[in-house]
Amino acid sequence: MTDTVHNPPQTDTHTIAVLGAGGKMGMRVSDNLVETDHTVFYVEVAPAGRERVEAAGRALTDLSDAVREADIVVFAVPDLALAPVTAEVVPQMKAGAIVLTLDPAAAYAGLLTTRDDVIQAVAHPCHPSIFLQRTTPEEYADTFGGIAAPQDAIAAIESDDPAKQAIVEATVRAIYAPVVDVHWVTIKQLAQLEPTLVETIACMIGALLKESLDEAVNTMGVPEAAARSILLGHTQVALANGLRGDNPFSDACLIAMDYGKESIIKDDWKKVFRDDELDKNLARMLHLERIER
Repeated sequence: MTDTVHNPPQTDTHTIAVLGAGGKMGMRVSDNLVETDHTVFYVEVAPAGRERVEAAGRALTDLSDAVREADIVVFAVPDLALAPVTAEVVPQMKAGAIVLTLDPAAAYAGLLTTRDDVIQAVAHPCHPSIFLQRTTPEEYADTFGGIAAPQDAIAAIESDDPAKQAIVEATVRAIYAPVVDVHWVTIKQLAQLEPTLVETIACMIGALLKESLDEAVNTMGVPEAAARSILLGHTQVALANGLRGDNPFSDACLIAMDYGKESIIKDDWKKVFRDDELDKNLARMLHLERIER
């Protein structure tokens, strides 16, 4: 990933409603939107969330007033709340408006209330790449993205209208800024990426590395500073070699890697990429018995 932000000059402005503006993600996207020329309505129902919005110096708007005027409604609410929230909100939206959720699970599972004249879209941040060329302390500190470190974003929209896609892209670039590229996929493909590729696999491996560090310290008795240093350095080498081919693994390392696969990885692990396994995974995440098709 390059570190050159490709944000086009903002020529068109839109009316954006942020639902859940006082939540963790809602505050993140609102902090970025306030820096734009878009007209933004901030909606929050939870008392603690309302306090956070007002403490940030942003005015709250009633739900009905906000969504009635919005070109795009950003649902910065938990996945489990999207079904009842969209059931309340979508009927109030103007024709041609866009529903933008920030995670694909509920959209893929068919849990969102829809209308023929309201467009469904999903977007998710990629987060700053491990290979990003950071140059400032702020960029180094921004591991999540949306503050200082450039990142890519993934987006999907159920419309062939270039004007609607442009509204989504402008909003995505605003809420996840600074953004390098916006990659367009289908909603299903976005669900295959998140959770399968990045949560089921990448985040699981991250947690496994932490468990491995604990075992080296607590079971093997290695001093923590020594174990942490060698793990962090070798993790960078492993990712650079594995994902970019920077340097070939040594023959001895390849033998140890094979032993690790045989001892830790199931032979059928790639089944997680099948559609039926994706459905099982998302059903568990959404607390459903099954994904209905």
